[in-house]
Amino acid sequence: MEIDEKRLIERASSGDPEAFNRLMANHERRMYAVALRLCANREDAQDCLQEAMLRVYRAIGGFKGESSFSTWLYRITMNTCLDELRRRKNKQSASLDDLLDEGWAPADERGSPEGHAVRAEANRVLRQAIRELPEDMRAAVVLRDIQGCAYEEIAQALNINVGTIKSRISRGREKLREKLKQNPELFDTAGV
Repeated sequence: MEIDEKRLIERASSGDPEAFNRLMANHERRMYAVALRLCANREDAQDCLQEAMLRVYRAIGGFKGESSFSTWLYRITMNTCLDELRRRKNKQSASLDDLLDEGWAPADERGSPEGHAVRAEANRVLRQAIRELPEDMRAAVVLRDIQGCAYEEIAQALNINVGTIKSRISRGREKLREKLKQNPELFDTAGV
């Protein structure tokens, strides 16, 4: 942990709102990215991010430094999102408009309209497939394959051993592969 971050944590634990705001500013983007991947829409992700920040504010005095501060934050963010998903039982539906609202834009502006449509549909199908994974697998797959977290970091964030994380990721990937095989025109599942 950086010395500057350690000081900010100490100051925030003592009730310094400026220190807390600086800490959150340093981590807000990644916390939001985790929330967005789990919630699958901006509004729910923003709500979960705000709730996670409130939980962090209330609990920062209890941070012991047993894991990295970012891992601790991601664990709180993940738990907040999973709590919300359990409450809502995943009622949201995806559409191209939702993707555009979330800031998605085609990577190649010069591509054909058909190419854009195919990529948009593949993105929608993939998001829906991720959304349909069981919560435990979804959390592990999102953290590993989308956020790029190490197995050990995921294990700490979810408070589960590394072997279980690897198993959940493997089973989650297999479920995704099976779902994506239903759309061979969008995905080359041989290489997935």
